[in-house]
Amino acid sequence: MGLGGCIILIAVGAILTFATDWDMQGVNLDLVGIILMIVGLIGVTTFSSIARRRRVMVPPAATTVVETDRRRDGYSDGYGV
Repeated sequence: MGLGGCIILIAVGAILTFATDWDMQGVNLDLVGIILMIVGLIGVTTFSSIARRRRVMVPPAATTVVETDRRRDGYSDGYGV
């Protein structure tokens, strides 16, 4: 679940908790809304901690360039023998 899904859970939970006055038999909509908001907050914190870990910059390793001096005089490569 991405960040957008977590925000939607928080919004739906807040709507169920604070903006509705429905009474359903066997279902407490206030409790369902609070649970959805808590799950959304847990998702946001988890997503942000994972995203923060992905953004850690590692300095590049020092690369060593080794140059070899290969002379092509015709004899050192085996063709002029």
